[in-house]
Amino acid sequence: MSARHWICTAGVLASMAFGPSAAADPVVEYVALGDSFAAAPLVPAMTDLKCHRSSHDYPAVLAELSGAQVFRDVSCDSAHVSDLSEPQDTSLLGIETGPVPPQLDALTPTTTLVTMTIGGGDSGLVGIAQNCVNLLPKPLGKACKGNYVKDGVDSTAARIDAFAPRIGTAIEEIHARSPQARVILTGYGTYIQPGGCWPRQPFLAEDADYIQGSVGHLNQAIAAQAAAHGADYVDVATPGVGHDSCTPANVRWLEGLIPGNIAAPLHPNALGSANFASLISARL
Repeated sequence: MSARHWICTAGVLASMAFGPSAAADPVVEYVALGDSFAAAPLVPAMTDLKCHRSSHDYPAVLAELSGAQVFRDVSCDSAHVSDLSEPQDTSLLGIETGPVPPQLDALTPTTTLVTMTIGGGDSGLVGIAQNCVNLLPKPLGKACKGNYVKDGVDSTAARIDAFAPRIGTAIEEIHARSPQARVILTGYGTYIQPGGCWPRQPFLAEDADYIQGSVGHLNQAIAAQAAAHGADYVDVATPGVGHDSCTPANVRWLEGLIPGNIAAPLHPNALGSANFASLISARL
């Protein structure tokens, strides 16, 4: 057998033994869209004061993991679904800092990867959490769930169901602008354990379960829109069990109203952002 024949045969045998290369397709151009769950406000170091975007948010970590040749992160604190296609007004410490362009404008025909986390602002979950703060235990403290679930109707779930189709519309617009791109949506994480952990995080058990249950409903809606419109969905809530705001500061991925790390309340910290990036990277 000639040396050349041996090399060719060895290559075939290796291919049979190990199968196709496990290396992912190269990420040529990555664009990150979304709200503060993606932008990770206050996590050091901040790279954009208008959008409170961190240099260690999950898109930045994912860009590094994927070896993206071109990377544009336009995720922005307080973004709603409408801010994907319209300019978003921004502010810092209550002072207006001017609008930023529609996030979808960052897409090009050569974009090969898009990630998006959106819907938390539209659902009003941060406001609900703030309204449900309770510094008194039962029976002195009164659960706030009754403000949102009346006569068997959950107004938060209804609100999520009403705007969810707009996420699907946004996905279709991404496909239209970047037909080569793989589109990946994430849900939101596990913020608080079942029954809560009052007083470490100031929510009564009933309200803690309602808030996290509403996050779960939002995640289901996002996953459904992704499936219906040709996008992938990455669940970050299930892997985040045991890393919620009730856990020690060096374990948690998401902060509660009382942060244990340098991060905005009710948002990812650096450890969480790194883990979310790893979960998405595993799907590439």
